[in-house]
Amino acid sequence: MPRIAPAVEEVLAEAISLRRDIHQHPELSFREFRTTDQIIAALQRHGLKPHRLESTGAWVDIGSGPIVLGIRADIDALPVKEETGLPYASVHDGIAHACGHDIHTAVCLGTAITLHRLLTRQTTVPVDHLDLTGRIRVIFQPAEEKIPGGSLEIIRQGVLQDVPRIIALHADPSFNVGTIGTRIGAITSATDTIRVTLTGRGGHTSRPQQTQDVVYALAQIAAQVPAILERRIDVRSGAQLTWGHIQAGHAPNAIPATGQLAGTLRTLDVDAWDSASELLDEVIGHVAAPYGVKVHLEHIRGVPPVVNNEPEMDLIEDATRFELGSRTIELASQSMGGEDFAWMTKQVPGAMFRLGTRTPSGPTYDLHQGDYNPDERAIGVGMQIFTQAALRALVGAA
Repeated sequence: MPRIAPAVEEVLAEAISLRRDIHQHPELSFREFRTTDQIIAALQRHGLKPHRLESTGAWVDIGSGPIVLGIRADIDALPVKEETGLPYASVHDGIAHACGHDIHTAVCLGTAITLHRLLTRQTTVPVDHLDLTGRIRVIFQPAEEKIPGGSLEIIRQGVLQDVPRIIALHADPSFNVGTIGTRIGAITSATDTIRVTLTGRGGHTSRPQQTQDVVYALAQIAAQVPAILERRIDVRSGAQLTWGHIQAGHAPNAIPATGQLAGTLRTLDVDAWDSASELLDEVIGHVAAPYGVKVHLEHIRGVPPVVNNEPEMDLIEDATRFELGSRTIELASQSMGGEDFAWMTKQVPGAMFRLGTRTPSGPTYDLHQGDYNPDERAIGVGMQIFTQAALRALVGAA
């Protein structure tokens, strides 16, 4: 196998330019119209024939013959105010690429163009001795940030049909640029939204015995339910219920008639995710029962964990070792965050790795924050890994 760093270098400036352009013009889930146009235009300039999805997003095949590998990027931004001060900072107030999807998009666009140039012999990297019959499908997915995720649209529209395996990446500011994080098995968690609404007879705070005190009941649910779940669900599942919103009443001397509590339930285990809904209904009902309030539980199913399949993870790691060296691979911990690539890995075998975006000795940013500023050198790293993995998939299928 040839090292493909020189071929990546020929395309890298264009990939970085596209990243800066879509970073400056971020678009929310299912509204990525300009982003989709830019991706399609860039692919067409290189002679590729991309396909637009029904709303936003696109996909393109490189090569000929049966599909041997899918590569996925997500393209949407977040409703977050950018605070980086970059010359190409977001021009849309309150919208920013604070999760690195602009990096993902640039990596996959650069990979598609690099692969096309390799297969059509437009680069000096020698591949003539390799049997590269087969197709790589590169998918630019909309709406990863909108539960239950735009990957369900990819599946519904048949884009995964005949794709035997798929790989993806996610920017990670906890890893230095030039390194990646990998893990066999679940690498993210299931993420659900929980909303509890209580109603009861309100009244004056001087006579709580004449009321159905929703404030006190909410407080008991907020404190007791997470602790009870820890005793009812296998601790190895990593079930975690965390409240982010609680609201009831307005006056200090009046017990209100209604109140709300909302949070997220995250589980590391698929079986626990499947059983959590019934258990939550039971536990919340029991905690609220002594106060005589009515309970309405809304359990909004999010996404299951992304479960990395070993052969696909091996493909990523082999490509990384060959291009960057064995010391560039680190063990990634399982994240409590959700990722809708999980729907794809439920359809076909797949794997996602963590792409380091932290500048060595530089600040450590966090995802979903307005100051997130990834090191752009990660784009070339991701392109090398994906392109090398694609070549290996083509050779292995020949």
